[in-house]
Amino acid sequence: MIFWLIIADEIAFWLFISMGLVTRYIFIKKRLSFFLLACTPVLDFILLIFTFFDLKNGNPATFAHTLSAVYIGISIAFGSKMIQWADAQFAYRFAGGSKPEKEMIYGREKALRERHGWYRHLVAWVIGAGLMLAIHLFAGHPEETQSFLTWILRWAIILVIDFFISFSYTVFPKKAPQRNN
Repeated sequence: MIFWLIIADEIAFWLFISMGLVTRYIFIKKRLSFFLLACTPVLDFILLIFTFFDLKNGNPATFAHTLSAVYIGISIAFGSKMIQWADAQFAYRFAGGSKPEKEMIYGREKALRERHGWYRHLVAWVIGAGLMLAIHLFAGHPEETQSFLTWILRWAIILVIDFFISFSYTVFPKKAPQRNN
């Protein structure tokens, strides 16, 4: 059930964003648009409540429960960036906005962007791992949620690998391609 709830949450996330952008650019209702866009974190809260009570009722933690915590962490850490991207795309395609350019960046600017991406990943891990740990401690069935501790460690390993990749751009900056005249 949790797996399907995650899928429904993702669909609802993009529906609220779409409705918010249509409301902003087509109907020119800024307040309503803000309200619809602000509903997206509520979806994550609902997913968290369902996950907690599913485990509180004694169900063993599955990969879907883990994915729920990971999804919430990523949604909170990267959600604003996803909304900015969708906003720029919608403004360009439907509201006469300028075309979003895919920036080709190099050197210090590229290194800075990669580090910021890693910082967001760290925030996602702190939130997701914190949720898994809190549910493990407070759901009342620690033996049923023991797998959360393994997944926290696995995600930490991924975070460390991402650290080395992201910060490698600081040590070895990506150079702009040479132009031949």
